[in-house]
Amino acid sequence: MRDFGPAKAAVSTFPADAGDLCGDERLQQAVRVEFMEWNFQAAEDLAAALRAGEVSSVELTDEAIARIERDDKAINAICVPDFDRARAAARGADQARARGEDRPLLGIPVTVKESYNIAGLPTTWGMTPQANFMPAEDAVQVSRLKAAGAVVLGKTNVPVGLQDIQSFNEIYGTTNNPWDHGRTSGGSSGGSAAALASGFGALSIGSDLAGSLRTPAHFCGVYAHKPTLGLAATRGMVAPPAPPLPVDLDLAVVGPMARTARDLTLLLDVMAGPDPLTYGVAYDVTLPPARHERLCDFRVLVLEEHPFIPTGAAVRAGVNRVADALVDGGARVERHSPLLPDLTEAGLLYTQLLFSGSVARFPVEAYEQLQTRAAELSADDQSLDATRLRAMVFSHRDWIETNNRRELHRHGWRQLFAEFDVVVCPITPTPAFGHDHNPNPLERRLDIDGVEYPYFDQLVWAGLATMPGLPATAVPAGRSPEGLPVGVQLIGPMFEDRTPLRLAELLEQKIGGFQAPR
Repeated sequence: MRDFGPAKAAVSTFPADAGDLCGDERLQQAVRVEFMEWNFQAAEDLAAALRAGEVSSVELTDEAIARIERDDKAINAICVPDFDRARAAARGADQARARGEDRPLLGIPVTVKESYNIAGLPTTWGMTPQANFMPAEDAVQVSRLKAAGAVVLGKTNVPVGLQDIQSFNEIYGTTNNPWDHGRTSGGSSGGSAAALASGFGALSIGSDLAGSLRTPAHFCGVYAHKPTLGLAATRGMVAPPAPPLPVDLDLAVVGPMARTARDLTLLLDVMAGPDPLTYGVAYDVTLPPARHERLCDFRVLVLEEHPFIPTGAAVRAGVNRVADALVDGGARVERHSPLLPDLTEAGLLYTQLLFSGSVARFPVEAYEQLQTRAAELSADDQSLDATRLRAMVFSHRDWIETNNRRELHRHGWRQLFAEFDVVVCPITPTPAFGHDHNPNPLERRLDIDGVEYPYFDQLVWAGLATMPGLPATAVPAGRSPEGLPVGVQLIGPMFEDRTPLRLAELLEQKIGGFQAPR
């Protein structure tokens, strides 16, 4: 099996010279190193070990559960454990393998974002009125995980309504960043990212509307992939108590999270495909192969500046580390292109589409208050704050016009990707920030190298891929001066998800990838 370094990282918590330890302590250290090794291995390596009979699913599951029970008190990533059913599933996986069965994830311990319906477990989205909501059936992606043989350990924590860049709520509390417990793990898939970074399962599934896969991956030092809009069915990933209907969502996607780039592809292949109740009646999905297999063949546009918000020094360094690795590997790297759609308009369009949808179910009184506030805005105020407020009271005509401009941007991206294969850029302007639970997010501020900016302005980088529905892979890109993870995103052409995923693999080989928190 490949060595990703986690076992060595575990040893660093003990004296460097094991000869200084007494016999019992040496035994405890050896047990801990072995314990760490399985919990941090890649899913594809666990699958190989299971096929070779080197380990059983029951052993993997028991070790994952033991680690969660030991370490999750400090992290609070697993908000709804499902250990009894996980152990039963693991026994079933071992029995299936003994019968000669082999499936993509057979016997692999995984976690699932709390927002997915799992029959027999609560789905709350962190909303206290829904604390006891119990769905009757699994979300389509949970069904696909189970059909692939995965062992579901439990659910991971989220923010209220999935509407924050942090993961905390009154039902389950706050999820901490495994690298610094005083900082956020990100949101809204923050529980999943923290679980992966902590060795709580080999894979997880999350969702992304405003960077909810990519930002937690960036903050916690793991991998995530936001698929092309519509590639993976979303039924059953719905706010309670709404019924799990097979609707086409605008902007929002579901996607994989992992500790290696290859594991993202492994899990995406399980998740991809239309809903069997709608398009799946007539269509199968066949993703095209990656445009290139070698780093030297990639054509890459690198962006590090956005007109709406500065990029902090730590993130800028991560972008440039990736750019330097690409150049060193022989890739064609450019910093500017006239084909790039206008980033200012892109940020405005994304903000309008995002926030016009966010208030669709607001009470009438609250909506009327927003209308009053929007009417009071100066016509000259073109800030993102003003754009958000105006978008919250969009008419249908307003939305149609914005959507038409989105289509022009989509065509612009098609033209760009005729000349480039991938765009590399930040996910957010900073590494993970300190917990900020101000109940009014509009009053929160993001510190970028000593200067404060409106909290939600940081979403514009995530929106660059979300607004046109493009695939984007979040990859580790080093550490900040404080030792915090820094990631970047690799944006690819629509429905060519394998292209940024392949580049992510090549970069992992070139500059390294996930490291366990120390």
